[in-house]
This record gives sequence, C-alpha cells and structure tokens, in this order.
Amino acid sequence: MKKYNLIYLISFCFLAISSFAQLNNRKTNSNADNLVNLNIGYSKTTSLVFPYAIKSIDKGSPDIIMQKAKGVENILLLKANRQNFAQTNLTIVTADSRLYVFVLNYNDDCPDLNVNADNLAVVNDDILFSKENENQKKIEQFAALALAKKKKITGIQRSKFDIKLSVSGIFIHEDVMYFRLVIDNNSKINYELDQLRFFIRDKKKAKRTASQEIEIIPLYDSNSRNVIAAKSEWTAVYAMPKVIIPEKKYLTIQLIEKNGQRQLEVDINNNLTKKISAI
Repeated sequence: MKKYNLIYLISFCFLAISSFAQLNNRKTNSNADNLVNLNIGYSKTTSLVFPYAIKSIDKGSPDIIMQKAKGVENILLLKANRQNFAQTNLTIVTADSRLYVFVLNYNDDCPDLNVNADNLAVVNDDILFSKENENQKKIEQFAALALAKKKKITGIQRSKFDIKLSVSGIFIHEDVMYFRLVIDNNSKINYELDQLRFFIRDKKKAKRTASQEIEIIPLYDSNSRNVIAAKSEWTAVYAMPKVIIPEKKYLTIQLIEKNGQRQLEVDINNNLTKKISAI
C-alpha cells in the first residue's frame, strides 16, 4: 500500500509541475502578444508621442538610436543604427507613472513614422517615483484642486501700471506647495507675460555686500496662455517644492512683461505658514 501511495504522490507532483509550466508559458505568451510592435528604419525617423514627459528610457540593443525631440519632454525620436538589426525592445517610464514596452522590428520600406503612445503598450500604471522625482500626473491633479478651491487669502498683492498681481491661495499636499496667483489687467493694453519667477532673497542688502537670490523652479504650472487681455483677469496655479523662508529673507514672486516695463513683485515673509491650507 505504501508503494502505491508513493507512486501516486510522485505522479501528482509531476502533474502539478507540468500544469504550472503550461500556465506560466501561457502567461508569458499572453504578455508577448499584448506588446506593441513598431517598425523602424535606417533612413527614416520614427516619432513616439507620449501624453506626459519621459522620465526614463532603456533600449535593448545598441542597434537603435534614440533621443528626445529638441525642446520638448514627451516626444522620442527613433532610428536604426544599422540595417536589418535583430528584433529588440524599448522600455519607457513617463511622468504619469506608466511603464511602456515596445517590440522594435526593422523595416526601412514601411516604418511607423508617427505613433501616439497614449494607452498603447502600457504594461504597468503604478510606478512609484522617488521623493526627488514627484509624479507629474498627481501634481497636476492637486493643482486643479487648488485652482478650484473657494478658500481665498488677502493681503499678498501689488498694484502698478493698472496691473495687479495677487496671491489668492497657498496650499500644500505632502512636500509640494501650490500658489494660486491672480493677475488683473485693468489697463487698456494687453499684458504679454514673459516670465513669472519665484526666488528667495534678502530683506535688506547690506552695503558692499551682494544680495543673494535663490531661484525656485516650479514643478508645474497651469498657465495655458501668455497674454492677459485688457480689462480681464487671469488665474493660474504654480506647484513647487516645499518652501521654508528664513527669518531675514523673503519669498519673491516676480512678474515680467515681454518687451515692456510693467514689472511687479510680491514679497512674502516667513508668516507664510499662517496662510497655508491643506488640499
């Protein structure tokens, strides 16, 4: 009886191992079937357009040449480094926490010249970024919440040349701060925005001592236009890393007109924390 039980046990183990191998093989084949194939050529350039900025790129072979399009963060240019290369792959992580995987094939006659990658080849949409590399999509979502918040603050503003720059809200989520800014153009001339800068600077400049300014680069801004029409109002949210203002310094928001003299500055002291609201 023990002999037969041992035979049954061995047979069951072989059957389980065989079934697991078949299941694993089916999963592997299924994943391969879901990957998007791209044809690229040696004499033509393929453009891959993503909905968000590209954060990481890895190619499976040196036979592929790739680079971001000049001046933009969400377009990748691809070309074969040699003709008839062996099939390889391309892996890309974008700022909205998505992982894309493409299979690259050589075809100089009919390459894919312009590919919109939105919802294509997404194999994972839950990438975790480090603290230094915040998830852009989440920042945009919280910026939209800050823009829609009804709670307003007063007293942080500056008016000149019939232009008023004011901070109507300061919000925070985790280690990102969101500044809601309003520009009122009460003049009869359009205001063409050239720059809107944030920097920490000294309250007073001592004689024979250079004033130190530390610029803070926004992580994101909701500004979609550069011209504030005459007799109109403009509102936008700027997201930036958490700001700590030393006692003898200001956070300055500087508004600069393109080809014009109408420049405004708003200074915020270290009482900033009293005006911050959680999103």
